[in-house]
Amino acid sequence: MTLAGRLRIIGRLAALAALLIVCVPLHYLWRLCGARSPWPRRFLGLVARIVGARARVVGTPLTDHVVFVSNHLSWIDILLIAGATGSAFVAKAELAGSPLIGWLCRLNDTIFIDRADRMGIAGQVARLRDALATGRPVTVFPEGTTGDGVALLPFKAGMLAALDPPPAGVSVQPVRIDYGAASADLTWTGGEHGVDHARRVLRRRGSFVATLRFLPAFDPAGMGRKVIAAEARRLMEG
Repeated sequence: MTLAGRLRIIGRLAALAALLIVCVPLHYLWRLCGARSPWPRRFLGLVARIVGARARVVGTPLTDHVVFVSNHLSWIDILLIAGATGSAFVAKAELAGSPLIGWLCRLNDTIFIDRADRMGIAGQVARLRDALATGRPVTVFPEGTTGDGVALLPFKAGMLAALDPPPAGVSVQPVRIDYGAASADLTWTGGEHGVDHARRVLRRRGSFVATLRFLPAFDPAGMGRKVIAAEARRLMEG
């Protein structure tokens, strides 16, 4: 790694630490007052800018009672979608045990899912349905892992089980994320360790445009999870 790369990592980590020092106390102050905190959304959106992302939103995201169904390229996706919509996320249960990442996920009301826990699926679906009932947007990555930014991976319809049947009034809105020319530098695929990927993103020079394309929303009532997954994929590929 070059000296310039090391300095970029140090500078971005320092900016992240400063942002935490400002946003976390404000978040807890809002919670103490019984108000819905805007600070997780603001924090995650600013983190996206710190790591170089410049969000370009195409289309109009719904603001409540919606499940965003998105392709998945990197952990940067979470920063971008949260910054644009205030969405909570469905994430793998392993993240809950990470000291810093798990804590940050909980600040944003992440719903943790353990796909290996077959006996606990009903409880996990119930938690997701409870989150949807509050009206807050929730994002699901149905590929179940990160792709290369070129082609969509197969969708795992089981990740949409909470929509079979859907809570009343909930819509599905597909989202297609594209990092453009920076995709090769930023996508997280293969066996790369998460720390190595984070280091690669933090040392990258300059900024990049990340396009979030919010596609037409649809009513999932009566469709079933496999049809929902197929319709979301059709719109994302269109």
